[in-house]
Amino acid sequence: MTDPHELQVVNPATEETLATVPAASAEDVNAAVARAVPAQRAWAATAPADRARLLRRFADTVDAHTEELALLEVREAGHTLGNARWEAGNARDLLLYAAGGAERLTGSQIPAPGGWNVTFHEPLGVVGVIAPWNFPMPIAAWGSFPALAAGNAVVLKPAETTPLTALRLAELALEAGLPEHLFQVLPGHGHTAGRALVDHPDIAKIVFTGSTRTGHEVAERCARLLKPVTLELGGKSPNIVFADADLKSALDPFSFLDNAGQDCCARTRVLVQREVYDEARAFLADALAAVVVGDPADEKTQMGPLISRAQLDRVRSCVPDHAPALRGTAPDGPGFWFPPTVLTDAAPDSPAASEEIFGPVAVLLPFEDEQDAIRLANDTPYGLSGSIWTRDLGRALRVSGAVRAGNLSVNSHSSVRYWTPFGGFKQSGLGRELGPDALTAFTETKNVFLSTEGPA
Repeated sequence: MTDPHELQVVNPATEETLATVPAASAEDVNAAVARAVPAQRAWAATAPADRARLLRRFADTVDAHTEELALLEVREAGHTLGNARWEAGNARDLLLYAAGGAERLTGSQIPAPGGWNVTFHEPLGVVGVIAPWNFPMPIAAWGSFPALAAGNAVVLKPAETTPLTALRLAELALEAGLPEHLFQVLPGHGHTAGRALVDHPDIAKIVFTGSTRTGHEVAERCARLLKPVTLELGGKSPNIVFADADLKSALDPFSFLDNAGQDCCARTRVLVQREVYDEARAFLADALAAVVVGDPADEKTQMGPLISRAQLDRVRSCVPDHAPALRGTAPDGPGFWFPPTVLTDAAPDSPAASEEIFGPVAVLLPFEDEQDAIRLANDTPYGLSGSIWTRDLGRALRVSGAVRAGNLSVNSHSSVRYWTPFGGFKQSGLGRELGPDALTAFTETKNVFLSTEGPA
């Protein structure tokens, strides 16, 4: 029976317990916020150049521990070693980028009769960040590091299954010289620690990444306190492949197999123009057969396990054994393994084609022309990401303008860059993370008018 007072961290490739971590209670959250409030006030009063210097030192400390952090991510999340190294590097690079913004939070001077009008960006206070298990390290960084750079304190609740890299980042922050209690990590259950964080009156903003269903609850609870919230939620992203595209690049199976498909941006709806549908099907069959699935710590491994037994059961429930599909292979024995799969006979409105599975599963769907491609691409409640493959620049611009998604790539599968904004349309979320406006998302704009006219 699960102990509500502790979290079992399990290696998804072996099913062995890595660590047992105390689970924070609502009282622990209250105590952490009470510590964060004075720490934030002192941090906000620190000169921006000094905040930037400490954040750069934090980045240097993370850089010195990137291999350690990567190996920790491999063990707790089942990520391949290459992916985990990228994630640790992304956290480091975002720290450097955010540090540069600390000294550039400039306001504006607005002409006004009878005086001067100026604006200031002031930190919100204490920010609550609730991070997911699919990319524990980078997504925790996306919410936390720009908030710190803008002068806020952060209380971070990592996912129950993947708290170890977040805890290590908090240790490295202290080692780098960040003030105590400024960046606190509280592992815990969503229904206790997460809810207490969302409901706390001294938490000025919530940044949540997770399921759309839970995102609705977070938004409702924040609305009761008029608390701002950023939500990065589910996705069912299209990969639109026109007949003139470079099929080898467009049909890269890792557009939907990266992190075993546990990626909100995964291009799990492969939309292929009918003229090249048969060619695309044959290419994917060969590509899936060649994917190396296995020990994520092995440099040659291309895809690791799913995060948990519960996630494996969910993916299995979405892919009947008899369903027409292209399939790769996966290991037997311990671990939460599922083979790379492309369903070839799913209806566009079927659950497999319209609902987020969060596993190494895509659907292959034909389309007739540009308008048909746009219709299929938009025929989901989500709008997070997607790709458009064509050599026709005019078509690329038209389709990019018509597809309702927050992050589109033309002739590329890239969705995330720390220097560009990230977020979704429709049920994929609210607000934006990263990019040049990342710090201002954690500030309030104050307007001050200074009269130059003498007393009446």
